[in-house]
Amino acid sequence: MPSSPAPAAAPTEAFVWTWLPGQTTPVVAGRLTKATGGTYAFNYGRSYLARTDAISLNERELPLQTGALPLLPGLSMPGCIRDASPDAWGRRVIINRTVGLTGAAAAAVDLDELTYLLESGSDRIGALDFQTSATVHTPRAARAAPLAMLLQAAEKVEQGMPLTPELDAALRHGPSIGGARPKAMIEDGDRKFIAKFSASNDLYSVVKAEFIAMRLAAECGLTVAPVRLGRALNKDVLLIERFDRERTPDGWRRKALLSALTLLELDELMARHASYGDLADIIRQRFTNPRDTLHELFGRLVFNILCGNTDDHARNHAAFWDGARLSLTPAYDICPQSRTGTEANQAMHIFGTRHASQLRLCLEAAATFLLTPAGAGTLIRSQIAVIRQRFDAVCDEAGLSQVDRALLRSRQFLNAYAFEGLSEEF
Repeated sequence: MPSSPAPAAAPTEAFVWTWLPGQTTPVVAGRLTKATGGTYAFNYGRSYLARTDAISLNERELPLQTGALPLLPGLSMPGCIRDASPDAWGRRVIINRTVGLTGAAAAAVDLDELTYLLESGSDRIGALDFQTSATVHTPRAARAAPLAMLLQAAEKVEQGMPLTPELDAALRHGPSIGGARPKAMIEDGDRKFIAKFSASNDLYSVVKAEFIAMRLAAECGLTVAPVRLGRALNKDVLLIERFDRERTPDGWRRKALLSALTLLELDELMARHASYGDLADIIRQRFTNPRDTLHELFGRLVFNILCGNTDDHARNHAAFWDGARLSLTPAYDICPQSRTGTEANQAMHIFGTRHASQLRLCLEAAATFLLTPAGAGTLIRSQIAVIRQRFDAVCDEAGLSQVDRALLRSRQFLNAYAFEGLSEEF
């Protein structure tokens, strides 16, 4: 029986390149080195520190100074760099390509973090890229491909089947913000999109459910990434417009992003400690327009509860970073989650250490978001009214079946558990 090819020797360093604000070409910022105990150390390059327009990658953990920068407590690598690493889906694509294993054998593989950084596509989320050279930036670009080809490639990865060179080139990108669902990045004129595909184990139309949630969130007045539905190989495809790219006559500008997990100085192993309250504290101290931002974050929390999205973990919130201040990105990954019972919990704590998916906790936490109880109640009632009034119309936009529509309405949108403990006015 032929043996699977052995992985190549793991790299020991990667050079970190960044697109500075307003620029369309990257510069090398520094070097990430594998250290002892499975940790990774970063230091800025002298040429970068000498630039008058240099900005820190994250002022809290990587201030502009010489030498290897110490990691924040509990972290194995700087969070702002980990933000640029491929998500679960991107890692599956890389394992499929580099190791050649399939099925359950591929699922058991976990490559070195530097390998993931160096093997993922250069058009990753945010403004960072990773190279083996400190002097020449060679982009790892995906081949322009129709949705049908991307969907075919995604299905093969999901099934643990090796890709042909053509399909591998089409699916080269590994998104860094998102989850485990099949996806790819595409370009259409002056805009770029993340395309999300159906998965083989979907029990209902997850793609349409996310489209409906994102559209209704926008109708509720929240700042949300624009979405549209497409079709490929008789399957639904959700297209989410990227907010970290801007087309200019000179090329694409990239916007630096920091996840809420990084802002909270946590990693995946500590993510269960993430809270809206702690994020609100950071917003008050470091964000532009903190009052408006807090009201927006409160609105997103309320909508997540009203639509049944319990996957509101700290990587599903992010901020733009310009080197001086932070500002909240548009909302993304608002997707109703299936539930087997009545009760549910949000991924982040809402008030204290409580995280039950209930509006009464939002009301208790109102002051954290610089809202009065009356103001919080008005916002909640407004979202409820919009969802009730626009639910069917948005479902019609999505072409959602009556069966799936009834499931969404009863189990996720305006679910009974969200309203427990509230007065009749809601």
